[in-house]
Amino acid sequence: MTIHNEGKRIIPIAFFFLAVLDAIIYIFLKQFLIFYFLMTASVVLAGLVVYFFRIPERQIDRNETHVLSPCDGKVVVINEVFEKEYFKDQRIQVSIFMSPLNVHQNRAPLGGEISYLRHFKGAFYLAFVEKSSELNERCSVVFKDKNGTEVLARQIAGTVARRICTYKVPGDKIAQGDEYGFIRFGSRVDLFLPLSAKLTVKLDDKPIGGQTIIATL
Repeated sequence: MTIHNEGKRIIPIAFFFLAVLDAIIYIFLKQFLIFYFLMTASVVLAGLVVYFFRIPERQIDRNETHVLSPCDGKVVVINEVFEKEYFKDQRIQVSIFMSPLNVHQNRAPLGGEISYLRHFKGAFYLAFVEKSSELNERCSVVFKDKNGTEVLARQIAGTVARRICTYKVPGDKIAQGDEYGFIRFGSRVDLFLPLSAKLTVKLDDKPIGGQTIIATL
């Protein structure tokens, strides 16, 4: 397991503020019982910050007939919808909610080329609320495989998540399962699949990014 580059920037800042807070607690509360509770909570919080930015080693089983999960989390929506941003037709939507305890690295569901990318500013509704897909801050990325099949993955910020990171641009090549983005600190990814795709997950399943097969093409 390694620490994501996003964490290498955030963790030192978080530890600095925790150290300042711990110093204040020590000066003013060391003679009280609550001092031990607060110091324990500080250590736990520091551990959670590091844990959030973890990137576990994973073996990616690449297959051009599979759509892999773009992230860890829980399937909260499976529905047929009209996707009006890019495809402008009916698609199967699969939404995966990421809690703050999930790995927040985003991985390519298909291998091939980035054919579209657009970032939208917006609100910060709870990520598991359906309207967050169209109203929250978000970034839509379309992956196009060598056969011309396209899948849209939409990174969505939530109430806690305030930063969407996307590391690719249109025209870039990417291997299936490789990283294309990261979201801090709790969020959601919507997948928009062709109607011909055969789903292999159901509501409340807990997919693993880059490993769980969401659908077959």
